[in-house]
Amino acid sequence: MKTVKTGLLKPPVFSSVEEERQHLKERLAAAFRLFSRFGFDEGVAGHITARDPEKKDHFWVNPFGTHFSQIKASDLILVNHEGKVVKGDRPVNRAAFAIHSQVHQARPDVIAAAHSHSVYGKTWSTLGRLLDPITQDACAFYNDHAIFDDYTGVVNDVEEGKRIAEALGERKACILRNHGLLTVGHSVDEAAWWFITMERSCQAQLMAEAAGKPILIEEAQAQLTRQQVGTHLAGWFSFQPLWDRIVKEQPDLLN
Repeated sequence: MKTVKTGLLKPPVFSSVEEERQHLKERLAAAFRLFSRFGFDEGVAGHITARDPEKKDHFWVNPFGTHFSQIKASDLILVNHEGKVVKGDRPVNRAAFAIHSQVHQARPDVIAAAHSHSVYGKTWSTLGRLLDPITQDACAFYNDHAIFDDYTGVVNDVEEGKRIAEALGERKACILRNHGLLTVGHSVDEAAWWFITMERSCQAQLMAEAAGKPILIEEAQAQLTRQQVGTHLAGWFSFQPLWDRIVKEQPDLLN
């Protein structure tokens, strides 16, 4: 199936559920390939999910134990609200279900959620602090991210997933203390982009604080900048050059 063409400044419109589902799966596979390229993989840890456009309480996710760099659209598995794989022949990561099922349930507006054990994100998470508005990119998260500050080991229980969803609230991202980052979006593109730029914002603040005392952007300017670079559309659009790059380099991901 051909991928859907998008307009220059807005997400695509679909003529059928099947077309939308295929588009979603291709974007999800591309996000995994990009996460691998950027070094966000850590063994079997990490997952990105996307709500099915027809079965709203089901989501597509990477099969447990498959490396991000190898994932194709056809490899993705469909999981229902009970954690059962209903399409695909590979198991689901229990932590992926415990976290993502509760985020999707609590946030009907969320289409996709991303989490991995990226180096700078998990390093920053050990500080138990929100990101400061020290760069234009970090302002995307100004007053729009939270901290889940109760690490209790690998997330295998949906009750902890519920508490993570509660900490996230209506925001676009959550720092899971001693664990890593979690981002959400109204599209796979948006959720993946927020993760990528949040990881880099963690890196930037760690480097800045190692060098000295960063100068914070003033509140009014930080809020204005968030309205410019932190919208759903801005998140979606920022992913498009990365999509073009990875599909050109690794077209097999569409299979």
